[in-house]
Amino acid sequence: MTQATLLFLSGPDMIIIAVLALLLFGGKKIPEFAKGLGEGIRHFKDASESKPNDPSKDPNQEKK
Repeated sequence: MTQATLLFLSGPDMIIIAVLALLLFGGKKIPEFAKGLGEGIRHFKDASESKPNDPSKDPNQEKK
């Protein structure tokens, strides 16, 4: 979904989507999905913030 598509979703549309997600996944699964999504975003940010030329992070470099 692009950012332009998200602009066309109004408040009632978001409520309908939230109710459908609640019915499909149940109340206990939604926090688990959110936690997993947050951890994935955190790992992605950590990986993107590390320096690509940092020799301490390079697994292919030989240890001396």
